[in-house]
Amino acid sequence: MNKRPTLTLKAKSAPAKKASAPRPPRPAGKPTPPPKAAAAAPAQPPRSPAAPASGTPWNKDAIRRHAPRAGKPATPPAPKMGTAPAPDPSGLRASHHRDLKPALQTTYKAELKPDSLAFALLGAATAVVQVRGGTALPQALTGVFGAQEATAQGRGAIQDIAYRAMRQLGRSDALVAAMAPKAPEPLVTALLACALPLMQADAAGVTPYEAFTVVDQAVTAAGSHPDTVRAKGMVNALLRRFLRERDTLLAEVGLQPVARYNYPQWWIDAAITAYPQEWQRILAAGDAAPPLTLRVNARKGSVDDYLAMLAEAGIGARQVGPFAVRLDKPVGVHAIPGFDAGLVSVQDAGAQLAAPLLDLQDGMRVLDACAAPGGKTCHMLELADVQVTALDADPRRLARVGENLERLGLSATLQAAEAQARGWWDGAGFDRILADVPCTASGIVRRHPDIRWLRRKADTIQLATLSAEILDNLWQMLRPNGKLLFVTCSLWPQESEAQAAAFAVRNRATRLDAPGQLLPVGAAEQDHDGLFYALFQKDA
Repeated sequence: MNKRPTLTLKAKSAPAKKASAPRPPRPAGKPTPPPKAAAAAPAQPPRSPAAPASGTPWNKDAIRRHAPRAGKPATPPAPKMGTAPAPDPSGLRASHHRDLKPALQTTYKAELKPDSLAFALLGAATAVVQVRGGTALPQALTGVFGAQEATAQGRGAIQDIAYRAMRQLGRSDALVAAMAPKAPEPLVTALLACALPLMQADAAGVTPYEAFTVVDQAVTAAGSHPDTVRAKGMVNALLRRFLRERDTLLAEVGLQPVARYNYPQWWIDAAITAYPQEWQRILAAGDAAPPLTLRVNARKGSVDDYLAMLAEAGIGARQVGPFAVRLDKPVGVHAIPGFDAGLVSVQDAGAQLAAPLLDLQDGMRVLDACAAPGGKTCHMLELADVQVTALDADPRRLARVGENLERLGLSATLQAAEAQARGWWDGAGFDRILADVPCTASGIVRRHPDIRWLRRKADTIQLATLSAEILDNLWQMLRPNGKLLFVTCSLWPQESEAQAAAFAVRNRATRLDAPGQLLPVGAAEQDHDGLFYALFQKDA
């Protein structure tokens, strides 16, 4: 069993004091002032990923999948003796700090039944605590699955709970702060953040588990890990208090914007500024689970034929675009009829607009910049016999493009290089260029709910600067009369419309008709992610 190191401190004995008459008791109702001892060090805010150092290239994998970035926020100076710590701007209570804290044991394998809710709760909490440290949720989950040797059932449960926790993290943090006299240790807080959403009804009015089952299994999970075992009583007390005072507590924390909408305050402010009429609907859409939308391979069949195949398999679905089919209920990809045979691919309905906008003709030379994981690359090859170069900075992500091409029976040239560089280019111009540039990914937050907690306000400007460099570089590779499609999955104007307008002026580009900003607020046939499209032509 893993044990924490302990540290024993011996205090110096104080000199004896002269006896004095006892002080009279203080009047009732007046608080007792704190002793004149040194104040505790201020709470450290949750670590967030730092921007790369000057000159370090960003790539789509680091942006879209929001992998951890190097660097730590500066540690604030400790307060002077006798002064109170500065208040936390988030409104949460300060943590109880020690001079010595062992590192979190995120790879510890607890003795829990692999099909139990306790196992799933602890696994999800381990992933959530890593997200707070700057790791992307998919990456954190992959590590948890391996360390815990989770079964397929266990992986599904862990992933579901972790994603629920990310979508309600602002509310859960506020609830814990309202109930706990001191902020719990990180893994305990993460465990509570995973348990609390399971005790509340979802958008459909369904509670995933019986509330008392959640309490019991959360306490069991806490008792199985060395970083949480001492907090078993706290976990039990807080979750039972939530059951008793649920309505009151939810109403109380609902007055805080971060808890009400489950986004950082800067994100809420940015949405209000950009979309004063729709901001609440946009934020609400990001808190909902996304639909499962498929793209029918035009080389292997029609939408009508595929809908008939789904009906025969007893799977409800509807057409939501020229090649798009949305399933009524999500299923595993390998359970989708025809998926392994290349009849369909998973792709958002909004993302399926890219390839048709390029007006592809057989024989054209096409560049898909920042191509991974390859959805748009494959769609272009499904629509026309073109010569595609798929470019991406990350060779591992580029390998996924190759896997998708192989499954669909298609071929393209794979090139590992930065889109803002030119050393990889052979000098031959392209007829069409798809520039799906790096961005904050604020338009796909419903699919990646950890993005909101990993992003910083400054990221918008930094990524817009990089995207402008990429667009200007790719423009030089476009042949006269060629077309460049600028795509971003951001909601922020600095990364979308403002970027497109500035690009057109700098390069004297002719702007053609395109959808512009798509907001993730539609229903039925308009149920898509938040993307932006701008199409440009290079005059001869």
